[in-house]
Amino acid sequence: MNPTTTALRAGCSRGLIELRQSLTNAGELLNHVLWPVLMLVTLFFVRDVSFGQSGFLLGTLVLPSILGMNAAMALVTMSHLLTVDREDGTLLRAKSTPNGMVTYLVGKIISVSGGLVVDLAIFLVPGLFIISGLAVGSVGSWLALTGLLALGLAATLPIGAVLGSVFTSARDQGLLTLPILGMIAISGVFYPVTSMPEWVQWTAQVFPIYWMGLGMRAALLPDSAVGVEIGESWRHVETVCALGAWAVLGLLLAPVVLRRMARRESGSAVARRRERAQRRVS
Repeated sequence: MNPTTTALRAGCSRGLIELRQSLTNAGELLNHVLWPVLMLVTLFFVRDVSFGQSGFLLGTLVLPSILGMNAAMALVTMSHLLTVDREDGTLLRAKSTPNGMVTYLVGKIISVSGGLVVDLAIFLVPGLFIISGLAVGSVGSWLALTGLLALGLAATLPIGAVLGSVFTSARDQGLLTLPILGMIAISGVFYPVTSMPEWVQWTAQVFPIYWMGLGMRAALLPDSAVGVEIGESWRHVETVCALGAWAVLGLLLAPVVLRRMARRESGSAVARRRERAQRRVS
């Protein structure tokens, strides 16, 4: 059998095992449930708030945006997991195995994507009972949502792998939190971006979180809701192009950065990181 095919199959098996473990471990299961529940609480309190003169409730506009935000946040999860595995020597073991890095990355993509789908389901299913006015009665809406989710993961997971290669300690991942929160704040997740200054609107459109939110709103909201968007358009082509550009950028950068990171990995480097972690604990 082709070595690459063997590595891909092993990666899929590894990813499914990791996903099953995360859904059966009490601590990780709590992580899967906690964030969707917090978002549902937020959604509950804004469900009856009107957005200006649009005739739409803020909760109806926010639900798809939160779905897009969670999908884009997969890059944070990917970055964190890769950094943790680098710190504890998992990546070093993968490097020493034939096609081990391919197996490792495929496994991480499967486990992170599967975990994200679970998180979105935990949020979306109750959310449909809390929020009214969504256009979820057609197969086209669900197909658009599924396609956008796949494109969004292609745009964010490679970037997450690149970011994970930059950090040498899981504690340093906190440096990623503030910029991500800033992107969320300006991307129209909790309030339409058209209510913000024009320079903020242009800045938001640089990052994938805005485009994921816009795509989700286009899939789940009625056509009349387009009036609250920039240019009063769902901009389907621009959404695909923007997320596609991020996907291409990530797919070009990730292999190069990961190869360089793998070359620098050694037993002594892992040992030094463990010593620093032990000193911080003591």
